[in-house]
Amino acid sequence: MELLPMTFASGWASGINAYATVLVLGLMGRFAHEPSVPAGFQRTDVLIVMTVLAVLELVADKIPYLDSAWDTVSTIIRPVAGAVIGALIAGHSGSLLTLSLAAVGGVSALLSHLTKAGLRLAINTSPEPVTNVAASAAGDVSVVGVAALAASFPVVAAIIAGVLLVATAIVFWFAFSRVRRGWRAIRRWLRPEPRPS
Repeated sequence: MELLPMTFASGWASGINAYATVLVLGLMGRFAHEPSVPAGFQRTDVLIVMTVLAVLELVADKIPYLDSAWDTVSTIIRPVAGAVIGALIAGHSGSLLTLSLAAVGGVSALLSHLTKAGLRLAINTSPEPVTNVAASAAGDVSVVGVAALAASFPVVAAIIAGVLLVATAIVFWFAFSRVRRGWRAIRRWLRPEPRPS
């Protein structure tokens, strides 16, 4: 029964930062000896690679427009990571459970990723960098907290992840016009118009 809330919470965290999610779960499994964490996450090579990638994302996520470009690339990575985490949490429990948990992890990761990416686009329309850094730091703290709770207290983690998902979706709905403005700005940033000669 605890596999479903753990998968949902881990999927939500993956949608914000997949590398940090795997890193935190791996550390919880290795050093807190949480039995629900897949053994593959606890390997030294996996922890090293996830640390490097999590630090790269930590830095990229603090820079306006680079964060949205990173989010665009991560539109594939984060939901796939959520689905893989769900499948690995299921372990050898059977194909139906594995598929179900992979779907839960992938969908929750996709939903949290879309709301995060959209809100960051809206925030990027603000001329000052403080809001961007604050939003990124809040996301970092949320990922670490939810992923750590997912390993130890999965039901609590799932409730928190659900509340955060609903709250960000509501904010996203009200900020949609700024999201569109941010999307136009990121397109101009990625493809600047040539200067007239």
